[in-house]
Amino acid sequence: MPIPTYQESMLPVLRTLEDTSERHIGEIVKAVINGFRLTESEREQMLPSGQSTVIGSRIGWARTYLNKANLIEKMPGRGIYKITERGLEVLKTNPEKIDNNLLSKFPGFTEWIRPKKQENIIEPNSVLFESDQTPDESLETAYRTLRTNLSTEIIEKVKSCSPIFFEKLVVELLVKMGYGGSRRDAGQAIGKSGDGGIDGIIKEDRLGLDVIYLQAKRWEGNVSRPEIQKFAGALLGNQARKGVFITTSSSTKEAREYVKTITATIILIDGEDLADLMIDYNVGVSVAVNYEIKRIDSDYFVEE
Repeated sequence: MPIPTYQESMLPVLRTLEDTSERHIGEIVKAVINGFRLTESEREQMLPSGQSTVIGSRIGWARTYLNKANLIEKMPGRGIYKITERGLEVLKTNPEKIDNNLLSKFPGFTEWIRPKKQENIIEPNSVLFESDQTPDESLETAYRTLRTNLSTEIIEKVKSCSPIFFEKLVVELLVKMGYGGSRRDAGQAIGKSGDGGIDGIIKEDRLGLDVIYLQAKRWEGNVSRPEIQKFAGALLGNQARKGVFITTSSSTKEAREYVKTITATIILIDGEDLADLMIDYNVGVSVAVNYEIKRIDSDYFVEE
C-alpha cells in the first residue's frame, strides 16, 4: 500500500490519544505505524535528505497540524501530548477522516495556515493547504526539480564546449574530488598519454600510491561495448588495474554489463553522473541563494 499522507495520518494520531492519556510522540508514532500495517521497507523508507523516515515525518506533521487546530496539546516535558476537549468533540462525530478542510473550521488553525498578509511577504502555508505533501517533502521536491533542471543545463553547456575545455573541466572535478595531487599534477597527466584508448593518467591519492587511467570523451552518441573493450585493453597493456571512462553522453547496457565481467576496475561516468558530480563539488556552478532550515534545540531549554 502507498505510505499514508500526513492528512491520512491525522485521524489515527488523534485516536491514539482518545483515552485522554498523556503520550510521548514516539509512542504515538509507533501506534500509528502499527495501525497502518506497513511493510518493513515502507517503515524504513527515508526522505531524500536521509534525516528521517517518510512515515515518521508525515506523522510528525499530522501532530503539528492537530496541535495548531487545538485538537491536541503539548504537555510539559519533551514530546508529550494529550487530546483536548475539542479533539474529543471531533471524535464524537465519528469522522471518516480528518484533513485540512476539517481543521480549517477552527480559528487557530486558519490563522496559522493563512497568516495575515504583510507587504512583499509570500504565504507559503496557504500553498501547502491543498497539498498532500508535508512542508519537508514540498521543499525536497522543489529542490530535486531545481537540481534536475540545473543538471540538464550543465550537460548541454558541457557538450557545447571544446574538447580542450572538457579536459580542463575533468581535471578541475577530479582534483576537487581529491584525486590527482595538485591541479598542476593532474593537468600534466590529462591528455598527455596518447597511448591507444588512454587520454591521461592521474594519481589516486596525493602520495601517488596508485594511479588511475582516464578516458574523457565529449560525445553525442552512446558509448558502446567496443569503446570500453578498447579502454580495458589499454589498461591491460599498461598493467593497470583501475580506470575511469567519462563521457557527456551515456553508456549502453552492454557496456555497463561488460565492466562487471573484467578483472580491472572501470568506472563509467555518464553525462548525468558528471553533472551531479559537478553540482556536488561546485564545478561550473555557484550558489544562488541559501535557505537554512532550523529546528528547536530542546537541550537549550532544559533548566538545571
